Amino acid sequence: MDTFTFKRKLPIWKLILGTIALVIGVISLFSSYQGFISIGVGVFLLLVEGSEFNFKNQTYREIKSILGISIGKWKPIPEIEYVSVFRTNETTTLRQLTAEANVSNEIIVLNLFYDRNKKIEAYNTYDIDDAFTKAKEIASILNVDILDATERESKWL
Repeated sequence: MDTFTFKRKLPIWKLILGTIALVIGVISLFSSYQGFISIGVGVFLLLVEGSEFNFKNQTYREIKSILGISIGKWKPIPEIEYVSVFRTNETTTLRQLTAEANVSNEIIVLNLFYDRNKKIEAYNTYDIDDAFTKAKEIASILNVDILDATERESKWL
């Protein structure tokens, strides 16, 4: 397999709501242009970000994907020094007319480091085992080490 695609799994609630919004939007277009708003909401809910690597051609791209269709510009993979796996928080702001709330979730991020401190964010997930499985795959292909920075004390694997 030459191409590896890493996309976060879409939560089931986003899949259901996004699909409903798309269907309602398309049906609404027959009677009004307001269906474009519903379609926009559906696209927003179904949009998944990730990255794709072609190790045979030594290229990668950051992708945005909806319903299995991915877009992004291919770039050459730089000389990767190591793969890093670490924990961080992802904050989502939910807004309504009269209120605003921030929801924070812990995520695991997999980065590929090159040129000492530059990085490519290859993958993020909520599952630590999934992150390390992907990190081992990439590290094996690139023949580099993995830095486990998920705990207070970082360690090389």
